[in-house]
Amino acid sequence: MNEQEASLKLFVVLSKAYKSIMDSAVKDMKKHGLSATEFTVMELLFHKGRFPLQQIGDKILVTSGSITYNIDKLENRGLLRRVPSPEDRRVTYAEITEEGTRLFEQVFPSHAEAIDQLMSGISLEEKKQAIDLLKKLGLKAQMG
Repeated sequence: MNEQEASLKLFVVLSKAYKSIMDSAVKDMKKHGLSATEFTVMELLFHKGRFPLQQIGDKILVTSGSITYNIDKLENRGLLRRVPSPEDRRVTYAEITEEGTRLFEQVFPSHAEAIDQLMSGISLEEKKQAIDLLKKLGLKAQMG
């Protein structure tokens, strides 16, 4: 196998693995009554705290239109709220509510366990190597 063939094979294998893992992860998220985007927004706010609405899409890799729709849905359910910035009126933050925190404290441990099970096909050392290698690939792809 030459360099180009190996690159193409890696691309296919990586794509298939990503799809399989994401399909299972999304299924687990939906089990908790949240879409993948809603779950990811909630996870971000749960772990990072108040976050500018305008930056959420970039952080979780979702389009801004989809973010607005999902923020509206989560706000209507009482799981998060919009908070205007006191320093800059152009900025609005999303903030998890007490109800949102309670929900996420219930669902996140089992979700983390599901993700751990999805990744159980490789050892801890292999996971660390994969993290380093995938970061390296991602950085190179960003630079062009």
